[in-house]
Amino acid sequence: MITKQMEQMLSSKQDGFLIPAEIVANVQEDNHLDHAFLVLTKVKYSSIPVLDKEQHFKGILTLPMLTETMLGLNGIDPTRLSKKKVSEVMQKNFPTIKLPYDIEEILHLMVNHPFLIVVNDDGVFTGIVTRREVLKAVNYMTHDFDKHYAITEKESSTIQK
Repeated sequence: MITKQMEQMLSSKQDGFLIPAEIVANVQEDNHLDHAFLVLTKVKYSSIPVLDKEQHFKGILTLPMLTETMLGLNGIDPTRLSKKKVSEVMQKNFPTIKLPYDIEEILHLMVNHPFLIVVNDDGVFTGIVTRREVLKAVNYMTHDFDKHYAITEKESSTIQK
């Protein structure tokens, strides 16, 4: 369990966590993979959210999923991308979070994911929280904790590696 004081410091920075949906590259589940390849290439991301026409989050598409689709018996065949839709290869099982954020949940999920999808109660995509933004808050906390709280070491305290 995260200490109350650390959670308060991290929570004070959570307004900066969200990168709004309007500026996050995404693809539609019914787009062909050649379009998705262009989007991923232009934005220089390795993965992007997949949405439906109503902006509901449906999954994640990664560059390795596209390259796997292009691989054939005789090498790389980019024409295979125009024959499949995003919904056929996307990862559907991906964690989502909602406001208000649970800081401890975010920290646990960020161990395995470079970003988290934020949705509203109806599953509509509202943005992402990136590991970079969370680490900025952790950096703030580690550098400024003693400016907000008195720190005293417990006698029996030993830090384990």
